[in-house]
Amino acid sequence: MKVTVVGAGAVGATCADNIVRRELAHEVVLLDIKEGISEGKSLDMLQASTLLDCDIKLVGSTNDYAKTAGSDVVVITSGLPRKPGMTREDLIGINAGIVKGVTENILKYSPDAIFIIISNPMDTMTYLALKSSGLPKNRVIGLGGALDSARFKTYLSLALNCSPNDLQASVIGGHGDTTMIPLTRLATKAGVPVSNFLDEETLKKVAADTMVGGATLTGLIGTSAWYAPGAAGAYMVESILRDQKRIIPSCVLLEGEYGQSDICLGVPVVLGRNGWEEIIDYKLTDEEQAAFNKSADAVRNMNGVLSTLNIGV
Repeated sequence: MKVTVVGAGAVGATCADNIVRRELAHEVVLLDIKEGISEGKSLDMLQASTLLDCDIKLVGSTNDYAKTAGSDVVVITSGLPRKPGMTREDLIGINAGIVKGVTENILKYSPDAIFIIISNPMDTMTYLALKSSGLPKNRVIGLGGALDSARFKTYLSLALNCSPNDLQASVIGGHGDTTMIPLTRLATKAGVPVSNFLDEETLKKVAADTMVGGATLTGLIGTSAWYAPGAAGAYMVESILRDQKRIIPSCVLLEGEYGQSDICLGVPVVLGRNGWEEIIDYKLTDEEQAAFNKSADAVRNMNGVLSTLNIGV
């Protein structure tokens, strides 16, 4: 198996490093437009791998897409990261052209690749990659829900003073500070609803902290987070390449599911060797469905900006 990670910044390099450490593929290509950065980081990872008993081929490339040929999965992280005070939506004008160009160049050499989109605004970039490429819907997947669910589990584990490994928790909807929906009703600890352990006020705070999890980190460190996003990307790659068929909240094209169509939005899906293979119906309450519809409206408005950018979507 071969994986390409496009964008050797903090998120892309961390994603590649996780893939290497877990030996998820026989070859990993790290590609960036900036001269030397992918080659340098790949060499650094390769040297680290000798201390970790990893045996994997690792290639760094400056904008040479030929080296990505035959990739099974491609993770796109390229684009401008958030700065303090910026929303994910602020990045659309800059990142749309980058993501579209990367997708086109990858497909010249890897026409059968499955794409994982991390670039922000992620829901809109996933929709752009799908529509501009003409790929089957199952081969274009946005990261958001995997990362947001990890943050949800983190805040729940802190509130419960328990291991996050005992928790099941999902976030659906858009990958934005006001559009994601932590499903507190369905969150469990060892199979028991977390509402048995936490009062409503605490659960509301956990949900609120989850929704601004990315903005909180941007304010603290001055740029977008990278450890959790990179690990989330590798987590999705693993489920695909190893055909694990994990249920992972991911941004995919909806065609009537959850009451929405012609939009890429976060829902629970089965991830396996064919990409996303099935959408799981969580049977939302009326209140949850209303929140999901509101989230979809916000993402759809953002998608509308694409028509003003003259990028052929």
